[in-house]
Amino acid sequence: MILLFSLWTALLYVLPAHAGNQKEEAMADSVRLALSKAISDPRPPKPSFNTIEERISYLHWLGEMSSRLKKRIPDYQTRIELLETIWYESKRAGLDPAMVMGLMQVESAFRKYATSVVGARGYMQVMPFWSRSIGDGDATKLFHMQTNLRYGCSILRLYMDMEKGDLYLALGRYNGSRGKPEYPNAVLANWKNWEFKK
Repeated sequence: MILLFSLWTALLYVLPAHAGNQKEEAMADSVRLALSKAISDPRPPKPSFNTIEERISYLHWLGEMSSRLKKRIPDYQTRIELLETIWYESKRAGLDPAMVMGLMQVESAFRKYATSVVGARGYMQVMPFWSRSIGDGDATKLFHMQTNLRYGCSILRLYMDMEKGDLYLALGRYNGSRGKPEYPNAVLANWKNWEFKK
């Protein structure tokens, strides 16, 4: 049984990720500066709430998502830290956490060390050029949970703004397959797996 689990775990790390060939695009200095500032914020991913009802809703979400994610990430502490970070970084970027989880399911199958054939890294399959464009140039940090999610959510928010709120086109741009339906359709389909009904 232990050998079978070890083989399964090893397979998870060698399976390819499904990131497309995201393009490095020209950005205005103001956009580059705003993105750089967004990803350098050192605050830990701890949400704050205005009301007790909002906090209770969040705790219900956390419990439900933890249950759904348990088969993919068996370790409780790792799973909770990931979910707290997903919630925080999604909300911070003005994105739906369920949509971000759908994207992560498609991109990396929730594998922290996933690497695509084109070099995209981590949970949200962030291309290394982003660390040069808006970060400190250290692409190894893209395997750090919060860094990866912060980059991924900030980049998707940028694409949403560039596409004037059109999620379909923004997802295509995120994947480097703008105008092709397969990737946006896959993310939208997987989004349903992570929706939370209050």
